[in-house]
Amino acid sequence: MVRLAEKNQPEEISYLGKKIDELGIALEKMKLAEYVELLNRPSRLFYINFFAGVARGLGMAVGFTILGALLIYTLQRLQLLNIPFIGEIIAEIVKIVQGNLKVK
Repeated sequence: MVRLAEKNQPEEISYLGKKIDELGIALEKMKLAEYVELLNRPSRLFYINFFAGVARGLGMAVGFTILGALLIYTLQRLQLLNIPFIGEIIAEIVKIVQGNLKVK
């Protein structure tokens, strides 16, 4: 019985060695060391998140501005088509928007 256990040990050691290597590769792919280093420096984490938030907010503001301009342009073009019911609603919306722009 002892001899059977001795034969299985090298196989188990090589299997465990392969699994440890796979685990090491997986940890390197996750960049766990960089993440832990970032958590140990909260000021750097704050700056990274702050600038990411500023960039995200600026992107949303520019995007909504472009989409709003396209919507107003489309509504003005639809008004020129003079569709009976829709044209009146669009004309009223365009007047409201232009009135608000003149006030500012």
